[in-house]
Amino acid sequence: MMKPHFALMANYNTVMNQKVCDSIESLSEDALWQDNKAFFGSILGTLNHLMVGDLIWLRRFGAHSNYRAGFKALESLAGFPSPTTLTQFLYLNMHDFTKNRQILDWVIIQFINETVESDYSQTLTYTNTQGKIFNKPFAMLLQHLFNHQTHHRGQLTTLLNQIGVDIGETDLLMLIPDADS
Repeated sequence: MMKPHFALMANYNTVMNQKVCDSIESLSEDALWQDNKAFFGSILGTLNHLMVGDLIWLRRFGAHSNYRAGFKALESLAGFPSPTTLTQFLYLNMHDFTKNRQILDWVIIQFINETVESDYSQTLTYTNTQGKIFNKPFAMLLQHLFNHQTHHRGQLTTLLNQIGVDIGETDLLMLIPDADS
């Protein structure tokens, strides 16, 4: 059963993104945009990259639903920008980013709620940003979506720590219930 795993990951994603957004709300625009020599330069550059990656993958997952009724939650992606590069800036200030991050995290949770076990064993055919075609297991691509988020949030916590901002506990372990529960 993979659905409980992906539901946990979607919840973890939401909790951690909110912690990051709460932690940066008092930072100045200069602090958000300061080039810290990270993969995507600044705090806001890294946050934008996370959202770009999420939008690209979620749109691919929406195309995956062609073999059955589809994922209704992904229809709400129409209100989001359609990124064309991994370094694209979608939101230029913290307020707009946070508002849209919260909406997108809700979409991800609803999307995972709509999936069924048989979805995970399907193959997803997609074209990457360089035009190459791939066929990969849908479950592994979902795992990649969540791993990508965790990877770059780790970079964000380092960038924030360097300027004296501690977002608190970040381990997935905090959301895993005890087996006795």
